[in-house]
Amino acid sequence: MNHTVKVFSASLICLLLITADVFCEETDTDNPDTVKENQQPTAVEDWELVWADEFDYEGLPDPKKWTFDIQKPGWRNKEKQYYAKRLENARVEKGNLIIEADNKPYENYQYTSASIKSQYKGDFIYGKIEVKAKLPKGRGTWPAIWMMPTALRGYGAGWPSSGEIDIMEHVGYDPGVIHASIHCKKYNWRDHSEKTKIIKVKDVFDEYHVYTLYWYTDHIEIAVDGKKYFRFENENKSWIYWPFDKRFYLILNIAIGGEWGGIQGIDESIFPARMVVDYVRVYRLKESSGEDK
Repeated sequence: MNHTVKVFSASLICLLLITADVFCEETDTDNPDTVKENQQPTAVEDWELVWADEFDYEGLPDPKKWTFDIQKPGWRNKEKQYYAKRLENARVEKGNLIIEADNKPYENYQYTSASIKSQYKGDFIYGKIEVKAKLPKGRGTWPAIWMMPTALRGYGAGWPSSGEIDIMEHVGYDPGVIHASIHCKKYNWRDHSEKTKIIKVKDVFDEYHVYTLYWYTDHIEIAVDGKKYFRFENENKSWIYWPFDKRFYLILNIAIGGEWGGIQGIDESIFPARMVVDYVRVYRLKESSGEDK
């Protein structure tokens, strides 16, 4: 089929669809990185809310929904911060959750921050997870919105056997570049084989953006402000390729330094550095039972 016929056919199809009140969107078929359109229902009316925190209260994060990780520096990825449970590092005020990293000495630690998780209070399998947030600015910061398996040894002795889903990661020395990734036994960053994609987003420090995970039985997709840019397929081989058939919990944190965030050092002038979260919402498809397999 020649180019003229292609253009005529495409125009005719779009005209017919518009007449039927259906929106016809142009796609980039020449770009190998273009994300395929999701074939499962993703419209708002197809989802039902099952868990949320709108942060419409004051004080520490709701203990019915969140638990603090309290850990010394080096616990994860050779990071420099002490993860504390205190208002200075994690609090809800004026309708937002604030996770704050600082360089004021505390109990002989140079840096403090917070890492909160929904483990045993919000554990999910499949569905859609949305987090609306502003990110901290500055070299040395490493904020993340991510998920780990509730049963860490569900598929073997610890990480990465049972999987990890990174909905959003950002390193301060590379501003505006958002990363989405998955890790498992077959694909993980220790082996330089993780499945990952990036997207450039403007104003991540000053404006809210919605970071979204779509998690199905046969694939995972990740989006920013509704734009899907990462897709990982279930190869239907074994758990080493797809451990994502068990419950996971959500983690929100700011790391300082570390094997990735600290590659170019830490700018001491950036503190306090804050991630501001407007809401966290978890949905499931109305047709789905949401049960563990």
